[in-house]
Parts: sequence; C-alpha cells; structure tokens
Amino acid sequence: MTGFYIAPTVFLDVAEDAEIIRQEIFGPVAIINRFESEEEVLRLANDTPYGLMAGVFTKDVTRAMRLAAELDSAMVGVNAVSTSFLQTPFGGTKQSGIGRENGIHAIRSYTEPKTVFINMNA
Repeated sequence: MTGFYIAPTVFLDVAEDAEIIRQEIFGPVAIINRFESEEEVLRLANDTPYGLMAGVFTKDVTRAMRLAAELDSAMVGVNAVSTSFLQTPFGGTKQSGIGRENGIHAIRSYTEPKTVFINMNA
C-alpha cells in the first residue's frame, strides 16, 4: 500500500512495565497477555493514568458485567470494538479525553446553567 498506512500489529506477552502497556496507543495495535486471575487483569488494566476504553471478551455475561463495573475506564466494550453513538457519551477518564462528547453529556459539559429572575411589576 502507499500513503500513510500502518499495518495492524499484535504484541504477545508484553512485560507489565513496557511503554506500550503504560501509554495510550492509537492505531491498529492489540496487546494480548495471559493472566492467572481476574484480579491480576484488573490490577494491570487499572494501573494506568489513562482510561478511555477497555474491552472484555467472554461468553459469560455475568463475568463481563462484573469486570466492566470494576474497570476504571469511561467506556467498556463487551465482545465488541470501540463504538460511538451520538446519543451516548464518548470520552475518557483520568488523563484520557477532554470530557464527554455526544448526547446531553456534551451539552452539559459545554454550558453553565444560569437562572435569571425578573420582577415584571417593578
């Protein structure tokens, strides 16, 4: 291919202190590590200054919901890649993103409500 193209890349069994584990990566990159327990997965996933998106891949919906609740991430995809809908908030937590985009959450983040009282009999 020509032009600005980055081939999809998969990293296997990456060390916990590797830069690609510690930083946000934007591009066609996947990191696949093996774990002994859910606690180990949550510890590593939450031990980062970023929290834009997390993914859980499992056939067990109860497990997926439990992990989604415990992941310190603004968005969690279950058996899905990152998706955004205009009606749902899109944005990160911690050092990811600049607030919430889309839907009523975006309107609230860009406005400051003010109440004005007018006495029409004055």
